[in-house]
Amino acid sequence: MDSDRIAVIAERYVALGFKLAGVPDVFISDGIEAVKMLGKLMEGKEYGIIVVEDRIRTHMSGQMLLAAETSVNPLVIFIPSPGSGSPSESVEEMAKRVLGVDIRGVR
Repeated sequence: MDSDRIAVIAERYVALGFKLAGVPDVFISDGIEAVKMLGKLMEGKEYGIIVVEDRIRTHMSGQMLLAAETSVNPLVIFIPSPGSGSPSESVEEMAKRVLGVDIRGVR
């Protein structure tokens, strides 16, 4: 298990951007197939971080979404899909969601 590895699951344009940035484990997928891929990668435990496009949330069951949002190993990070208009999650919000700690105002 190599938990310092990063995987990306995204549609073509976002995936290619990560590929160009040097992320080796990029999976071009969307919809139900992306959800299946996420489940497989989470179970495999070979990645420490899995970056996923936000729009696949609509294809996830409540149980799968809860598992992804509360997972710490691997940490699942949802990023906004291009043109979705959904705001990105701040580091403070992610810390509160994943760790249960409010880091706002901590210096």
